[in-house]
Parts: sequence; structure tokens; C-alpha cells
Amino acid sequence: MSNWLFILDGIAVSIFGSVLSASFCDCLSTRRRRLLIYCCVSVILLLQGIVSYFFGFEVMRLLYPYVVHLTLVLSLYILTKRFLWSLISVLLAYLCCQLRRWIALLTVTVVSGDEMLQGAAQLIITVPLLLFVMYFIAPSVRKLSNQPIKLQWHFVIIPALYYVFDYSTVIYTDILHSGNPVVAEFMPFVFCLAYLLFLVYYHNQQQKESQHRQVENILSIQINQSAREINALRESQELTRQYRHDLRHHLQYISQCIADSQEEQAQRYIASICQEIDSQKVQRYCENDAANLILSAFVGRAEKIKVEMKIQGTLPEVIMISGIDLCVLLSNALENALNACAPIAAKGVNCTIDVQFYECDGKLFLQVINPCEENIRFRNGIPVSEQPDHGIGVQSICAIVRRYKGVYSFAVQDSKFIFRVSL
Repeated sequence: MSNWLFILDGIAVSIFGSVLSASFCDCLSTRRRRLLIYCCVSVILLLQGIVSYFFGFEVMRLLYPYVVHLTLVLSLYILTKRFLWSLISVLLAYLCCQLRRWIALLTVTVVSGDEMLQGAAQLIITVPLLLFVMYFIAPSVRKLSNQPIKLQWHFVIIPALYYVFDYSTVIYTDILHSGNPVVAEFMPFVFCLAYLLFLVYYHNQQQKESQHRQVENILSIQINQSAREINALRESQELTRQYRHDLRHHLQYISQCIADSQEEQAQRYIASICQEIDSQKVQRYCENDAANLILSAFVGRAEKIKVEMKIQGTLPEVIMISGIDLCVLLSNALENALNACAPIAAKGVNCTIDVQFYECDGKLFLQVINPCEENIRFRNGIPVSEQPDHGIGVQSICAIVRRYKGVYSFAVQDSKFIFRVSL
């Protein structure tokens, strides 16, 4: 490669890396920032020229990280006040320079082995490759800069390893070209290791995301249950207002019945009013108010779809698990039971949900048995569903049971779905 072609290629690669680094840092978005970057690139080219003129190209090649890369990192840091992302941008841009070099090398290999052609190919590919990366790759890279610092460190590992490898085996030594198999296979090893670590990291992130979905589901259930309780209290308040308003009329009618010696009719009327009032209040199944509210709400929902709920149990006012967890546990179990019975009841078939619960020696036992019509698939003893947004309630139940170091079981027997939990 002639000296002039070598100089032009050095200028091209400096501009390519500098502009690309600025694009990754979003330093080309305003006119002021663009002017500062252009000034920075000019200063870098000037420093390269001075060092090359007085000390030679070989010295400049060795000092390149300090003259170019360090200057560029500091300039981007001054503009963005974000040192880590400035460093990542420069390392990513250096990694992209490998694309430019490899495409030119491929062109030379296909066409001919002329060294002059390789330098010309590198010059020709510079601008198209720069525009391609800036418009199609850089926007996605810039979005990564908004990630937490801890996550940004993951993005710097591969570019940093390549940077150290390239300078230690190509620039400062000639180990790579010597054919040493350990050195030649180092980068494939790094990429293989990075991929395996990525799989582990991805799995951990998926688990965290699943836990977040469970938390969101629990919060959603709590909100829905609170809304049901508020509506129940509001309806009860409205009925109380109506009963107070109608009380005078009821008393007048009863008084008239007594005056006409129709005591039996008056008794029937009083009984009907008492029955109507009792049907509107929250049923008391046990001493625990939270359980009574939840059970009453689901009994009302079951009656609307013509499903019977048989409830047997004793639960003290204060139990080991929190009211929130009890709400999630009961609500999910009864919600799943109602969803399973709804299509069966719609066909006119009688459906009964049996609910049993009690507390003994600080342990809570709950059993829910309901009819089921479809074949339920199990995975590791847990029912699964292919339908979207299904199965989240079961995951929430399992999460609560594991938190209290309890046990749970799901089973299907004689077209009955049986859920048991002890914690």
C-alpha cells in the first residue's frame, strides 16, 4: 500500500470511528454538538499528523489508543457527562471498524490479492458502511444508553475483550499472525463463552419477569377484591337507605294487618322482610372478616351463573398468613373454580363447588373441589393452559405457598378438579 493510500485510509478510519462513536452517544442531534464533534475530529487528525510527522507512522500506530481513543472518550464525556457510555461507544465503534476491514479483505480475496486494492476497497466502503450503521444500528444502540449502569456493563464486555485482544496480538505483538492455535481460537472461545453466559442471564431475567408478573397479578387481585368489597358496602348502604325510607310503609302495613286481626299475614310479611334483609348482608362463615367478605362476594357471583357453593370451615380472626395473602389464595382458588364451572352451568348441568377450610396448630388447610369438563394438562404437578392470561392465578397460589414453606396439590378425579393447600 502506497504512503498516500495509507494516509488516506488512516484519515478515513479515524473519521469513521469518531463519527460513529458520536452517533452512539447521540452527539449529532443538535447543530452545536455536531460542530463540537467536527472540531474534535479535526483535533484528533491534527494530533495524528503531528505525531506521524515527527516520530513516524510506527510510533503513531503504537500511540493510537492514547492519541485517538482516549481523546475521543474524554470529548464525549464532556458533552454527555456519562463516562461509561462514552467508553462503550468508542469500543463499539472500534468493533465496527472490523466490519470495514473484513469487507475490504473479502473483496480483495474474491477479486485479487493486490494490496493496493485492499486499501482502495477500505476507502470505498467507509462512507456506505458508516451511513448504514448510523441509520439502522445506532438508534437501537442509543436506546441501550438509557439502561441502568449495572446493565450497561454487560454491553462493554465483548467490545473491550476484542479491543484488548486486537492490540495485544496484532498491534503491539505479532502473535495472531504467527499462527499460534491458542491465540487464533481465543475470540471464538470468547464468543462461545459470552453466548453461554447470555443464556444464563436471559434465564435469570425471565425468572425475574415471571416474578414481576406474579406480583402484578397479586396486586390486580387485591385491587379487584377491594373494588368488590367497596361495591358490596355501597350496595349495602344504598339498601339500608331504601329500607329506612320504606320502614314507615312497612310499619303502616303491619299495623293495619294487626288492626284487622290478620296476625298471620303480618307475621308472613315480617318474615319476608327479614329474609330479604338477610340475603343482602355479608354472610358469616367464620370469625375471619376477610374470608367472609371474599366468600360472600364469590357466592354472589356463583348464584348469578347458577352455580351452588357449599362452604364449610372455621377460621379465627387472626391467622398466621397475612390478610393480603389470604385474599390472593382464596380469590384465585374460587376464581379458577368458577371459570371451570361456568361453561358446564351454561349447558344446564347442576354444578356445586365444595369449599372446606380450617386452622389447626397455626396451620391453614384449604380444599376446593369443583366439576371440570375439559382435559387438564399438568406439568410438574401444576395445571397449565395454552390460553393467554390463563395459569397466572395458579402461579400466584404456588408463590404464596412456597413463601410460607407449605404444600399444595392439584388433581383431577372422576371429572372433579381437586385443589388442596396446607401452610
